[in-house]
Amino acid sequence: MNAHPPLRPDDTEPSFATADETRRHRQRRLALAYRLFGAMHWGEQGDGHISARDPELTDCFWLLRYGVPFGEATVDDLVLVGPNGAVVDGEGEINPTAYYIHMPIHDARPEIVCVAHTHTGYGTPWSANAAPFRTICQEAVAFHDDHAVFHDGEVDVQSTDGGKRIAAALGETKLVILRSHGLLTVGRSVDEAMGWYLMAERVSEVHVKAPDAEPIGDEDAERCRASIADPAQGWKTFNWAIRSRVPDPTVVDA
Repeated sequence: MNAHPPLRPDDTEPSFATADETRRHRQRRLALAYRLFGAMHWGEQGDGHISARDPELTDCFWLLRYGVPFGEATVDDLVLVGPNGAVVDGEGEINPTAYYIHMPIHDARPEIVCVAHTHTGYGTPWSANAAPFRTICQEAVAFHDDHAVFHDGEVDVQSTDGGKRIAAALGETKLVILRSHGLLTVGRSVDEAMGWYLMAERVSEVHVKAPDAEPIGDEDAERCRASIADPAQGWKTFNWAIRSRVPDPTVVDA
C-alpha cells in the first residue's frame, strides 16, 4: 500500500509552479474527497456533489461524472463542466443539480476553489430545524459568525435560479445550512472545504444529540476562533480524515 506522506503540525496547502500541476493536484484531491464521502457512507443514494474550480478555465469546474459510486472515484472519472452546464473535458454526464447549485456559487465567489454538499446522518436532520448553529462544541467555534441558513422550500434545486438564491444566502461565509436539505461548505482549496464539511457534520451531531447544551460564551468563542477558524485547520481536518478513511491515496490514479 502507498501511504500518505507524514502529517506534521506546520504542514499547509501546497502551491505549484504551473497551472497543469495545480490542476492535477486539485483533481487528485477532488477524487480523494469523493472517496472520503464514500468511506463515510455519504452519497450512497446519489445525493451530493463536490466541485473544484479549474485553475485556468476559471469559469469551469471539475465534477465526478454521473453514475460512479463515490467510493470508487478516480481522476479519470472527473469531467470539466462549462458555464452552460455542458461537459467540456472528459467523458460522461453529470448530475444536473450539481450544476444548478455549484455554478452560481462559483460565479458569486471567485476566490473559492471548492464547493461540497451531500446528505448526511446529522447535517440533514439538523437542517430540518432551519436554525443556525450555536457554539456548543469546539468545532462550532469555526462557524461562529461565519455561517448562514437558506430559508427556502426548494429542497430539490431544479434551476440555476435556486442556486443563485443559495449563493445569496451563503454570502461571504463558509457554510450554509440548506433548510430540510443538508449542509454546504466552500473553501479556497478542496481540502479546506472538505475540512469545514467534516467539522460542520460534527457540529450537527452535537446539536442533535445535546439539544439543551450550554453554549460557549462569545468571549471564549472569539478567542478560540483564531486557531479553530483558521483555513489551515480545515485543511488539517481533511488530511487527518483521509489518512484514516482512504489510507492509499494512489487508488484515485487507477
